[in-house]
This record gives sequence, structure tokens and C-alpha cells, in this order.
Amino acid sequence: MTRESLSGWGRTQPSVAEVVEPADRAEVSASIAGAGPRGVLARGLGRSYGDAAQNAGGLVVRLRAAAGEVVLDAERSEATVPAGLSIDELLRVIVPQGFFVPVTAGTRFVTIGGAIASDIHGKNHHADGSFGNHVTSIDLLLADGSVATIGPHDNPSLFWATTGGMGLTGIVLSATIRLIPIETSRMSVDTDRLPDLDSLLAAMTEGDDRYRYSVAWVDLLARGKNLGRSVLTRGDHAALAQLSSRDGAFTYDPRHLVSVPSFAPPSGVLSLPAVAAFNELWYRKTPRHREHELQSIATFFHPLDGVGSWNRLYGARGMVQYQFVVPMDRDDVLRRAVHLLSAGRVACFLAIIKRFGPGNPAPLSFPIPGWTLTLDVSSAASGLPELFSELDSLVLDAGGRHYFAKDAHIGPDAVRRGYPRLAEWRATRDAVDPQGKWQSDLARRVGLLGEGD
Repeated sequence: MTRESLSGWGRTQPSVAEVVEPADRAEVSASIAGAGPRGVLARGLGRSYGDAAQNAGGLVVRLRAAAGEVVLDAERSEATVPAGLSIDELLRVIVPQGFFVPVTAGTRFVTIGGAIASDIHGKNHHADGSFGNHVTSIDLLLADGSVATIGPHDNPSLFWATTGGMGLTGIVLSATIRLIPIETSRMSVDTDRLPDLDSLLAAMTEGDDRYRYSVAWVDLLARGKNLGRSVLTRGDHAALAQLSSRDGAFTYDPRHLVSVPSFAPPSGVLSLPAVAAFNELWYRKTPRHREHELQSIATFFHPLDGVGSWNRLYGARGMVQYQFVVPMDRDDVLRRAVHLLSAGRVACFLAIIKRFGPGNPAPLSFPIPGWTLTLDVSSAASGLPELFSELDSLVLDAGGRHYFAKDAHIGPDAVRRGYPRLAEWRATRDAVDPQGKWQSDLARRVGLLGEGD
């Protein structure tokens, strides 16, 4: 056991906890038995942006896993995976066998346990939903030390409370998930450069259903007639017939191309002029329309993973990622948000718009049918609290919500308003953990467990 300072990928709000790395299930169970009043929490690779995987003054459990523990059932297109294994490690096992994960976030450095706890979504939510939709069973370590096997049809209330439950119902030990059969490890990608936000929303509304994957990068510094100019990228897994040769059809070996050094400038390098120049270059270099371009899985799904420790670009004070969703008929809120961000001259080189399809039964799962906007910004940006406060009001008044895995600033009122089934989740959670063993910094900050109500 070691005492460590932990933070999320945004490198803000660090806190100190005792950290243990058990070797097996027996050690996991033994480690939680002695947890003190600040409780215990499982932590994956620390890729949530805020304080979701921190537990100040308490215990944090890191799970070990090895790729050799993956059990692939090719006939059923399923895999049973230890919770501590990352999507990156899983892909290295299953892609050469002709399979892909059902959902991946923008980084492959997310553990399976973390994917379930955050109910991650990807570019295919409009077609396939979020990660929890594809989980058939979970082995969950409960507060009393027992292990329950749960699924959508086996103790469904606990299963769906665990899905999106941010690790506060127990520790996921392993899970069985459905996979996507693929013919190649390439992606067939169509790209469109769109001059403004109206053009983007129209293109996504009219054409997204023809693609499995869809995502739009938006220039939040563009103004006037160019407000919301975008690059829309859509595609699907390439068929074998699209390759010139069968050789290397399932090649998958992504690597870091470059790493940001630890001695990067304390104030970061993403100044307003630098981001404006990047946005202009990125927009102009994209063709107006391109079809059936073959890309690797890493290029299409995880471009930033090619830059090691890219979060250091934001400097010593770190960054905030902000993500909200609003109902499909409230695109006016999305337009207003883009206008506010543009007028506020927020230096944001990563801003993403996607369309969500139907949500799932999980009370704390983030996606609802609608529009979602994600952005990264330096935590040192001028006027950020005031800007986010205005955005919060717009989103919540429209029936929207914020994503816990990205959040670093909302409070209990935003959770109560954004997640109307919070009481239902608490009731299920309290039934399996009446003493409050599972805790986190996020839970305390936003009142998930009932504090401050």
C-alpha cells in the first residue's frame, strides 16, 4: 500500500489517498475489509477528467489484469474480460481475431471497469447506444465482501445502477461484453467540410443514420457567417473487398508518435493565437468532400492517443473538459452555447458535436436522445466560471445534463435537475451498501450519496 496524490486527466483538484494493487480477487476482497470512514473506490487508468476516480483520505484500489485472461467466444461474438484490462489491450487481442469493441471513447486507455462505471459513449451512440447496452453480465464485489453476478436480466436494478454508477455500487471484477464482427482493421471514412453550424446540424440530421460512426469537430473561435464551421467525419468498418490486398487485413499496432515532455511551459502552449492558427489550418486542409478514405482504427477513433501526455499542453494548472447533452428538439441551446463560446474567445482546439440516440435504463447514464457538445479548455482561462455558469443554466433549463466522467465543476443542484432518477439510483445503491463503503471525491462534491440535500 502506498500513499499517493491522484488527479484526473485534467490534472486539477488532486487529492491524497492510500492506494493498493491487489494481485487477485481474494486480495481485492481483503483490501476493502479494512477501509476506514472515508471508504474505498476502484480506479482504472485515471482518464476521467475530473475527480471521479479519487477518494481523498480513503482507500483506492487499482486492479491488475493481463491480456491472457480474456476469454473470447467467437461463435457468440462475446468476450469475458477482467475489469482492469484496458480497451487498448483488449483490441490487441480481438482485432486480429476479427472483432471490435461495441463502443469506444475518444481514448483507448480506459479500463473495462471504467467503461462500465462511466457508461462510456462513442461515435456510434446514435446507432448502437452506450457501453452498458452491450454488457451481458458483471461480476461485482459488494460491500459485504461477496461477489454477485448481475446482468440486464439478472438483478437488473443493481446492474443498471452499476452501469454509469461511477464505481459507487461495488468493484467490477470482470464483465462479459458483446463484440462487433469486422472484416478488416480499417475504417472506410467520409469527410465533409461545412461552413457553419446550421450546415453541420442539417447534414448530421439528414445523413447520420447512413453511418455507424459520426463525429464533428467544431471551430469555436469562428465568428459571424463562419460561426460553428466544422469538419464532419463519418464511416464504418471497411469491408475486405475495399482493400487492395488481404495481407495485413487485421493489422493493429497503434503507437505513440510523440510525447509532450514533463518540462512543458507552466502556462501551457495553447494560447488564443496558437489555437486560432491551429483551427484555421485544420479547417482549411480538410477537403470539402471526400469518400471512402481508408483509415486505421487508431487514426479514426483515437487520434490524440498518438501524442503521449497531451494533457500537459495545457500547463501546470491543467484543463477542464466540459460536456453536456440537450434534447434533440433543443438545438437552439446548442446554437446559443456555440455563440457564447465564440464570443467569449475560449481557446479551445478540441470541440466535438455528436448526436445521441435513445438512452438505456441506467438511472445515471449520461446519454439521452439529443445533441452533445464536448470541449477542452485551460482551467486558467479568463472568465471560465462565469461562462460555464451561463452554459449550465441553458442546459439544465432545457432538460439537459452534464457527464460525470468529464465534470470538474457542477454541484448537487445540477445533478438533481439533470438526473431525475437520482433517488431511484440511491435506493438501489443504499440497499447493497447501507454503511456507505463506496465513496469518491466526485460523489461528495456533487452530493450523489445524499450529502447536503
